[in-house]
Amino acid sequence: MKILLFGANGQVGWELRRSLAPLGEVVALGSAGEGALAGDFRDPQAVAASVLQVRPDLVVNAAAYTAVDKAESDSESARTVNALAPEAIARAARAVDAPVIHYSTDYVFDGSGSRPWREDDATGPLSVYGRTKLEGEQRLAAAQPQHLILRTSWVYAARGGNFARTMLRLAGERERLTVIDDQFGAPTGADLLADVTAHAARALLRDPALAGTYHVAASGETSWHGYARFVVGKAQQLGEEFKAGPSAIAPVPTSAFPTPARRPHNSRLDTERFRTAFGLALPPWEWGVARMLQEILERS
Repeated sequence: MKILLFGANGQVGWELRRSLAPLGEVVALGSAGEGALAGDFRDPQAVAASVLQVRPDLVVNAAAYTAVDKAESDSESARTVNALAPEAIARAARAVDAPVIHYSTDYVFDGSGSRPWREDDATGPLSVYGRTKLEGEQRLAAAQPQHLILRTSWVYAARGGNFARTMLRLAGERERLTVIDDQFGAPTGADLLADVTAHAARALLRDPALAGTYHVAASGETSWHGYARFVVGKAQQLGEEFKAGPSAIAPVPTSAFPTPARRPHNSRLDTERFRTAFGLALPPWEWGVARMLQEILERS
């Protein structure tokens, strides 16, 4: 089997290189492409041509415009990358009879209430990023019915920058921190997403009836404030010393940190449909974050 992976150098894409490898040959493209193959989603027709040239058995798209605040003033680029390019690769994938796996986000919802969002709940994005991701879902699904759209939230990875690294650095520099406590979700590891994607891909290829939209996130929930306290407390248990311990991290509302793009207060995702359809468990968010912390602290 041949798998064409877009966005191969991002957090999720990097992990997908590993998780998809046991399924077959992985042609991994970052934004720079490789040889005659294009991977830059700012050129939808070029990436679609890559699909036609490779003729894969499966396309996995981990490429996206994820600069949420920048998207507010760069909506054309965000729409090209998040909506038009996914549609283009989906059309090409249908032409070569290849299913598509694509990642989306809780930002397609308006963030109201406190109940975890289900796949069939009404959407209502608050930002350009959310609107372009929702449009991408709709265009891709129309272009290639054989697809998995996996909505997730609060993605992190040990590789590169992330919220946990920022909290560790600030806790080492300052006596007191303030972190938002009125946004709720589940920190979800790129490694977890990649692993369950590989399982879901194999299942989809065996049973096309599994096609559709699913929510995938680690189990449980927390706020950014709770996340920060957990990170610093766990790092202390692993032997790190800080100026600001967990008790010195104060909660503040979203309004304390104004941003160009509105963030949803409720990023909880109901994952029952995914877990039932694919027979997979999604471990608690604390488990993945603790593992990530141990990895990055051992490297430092």
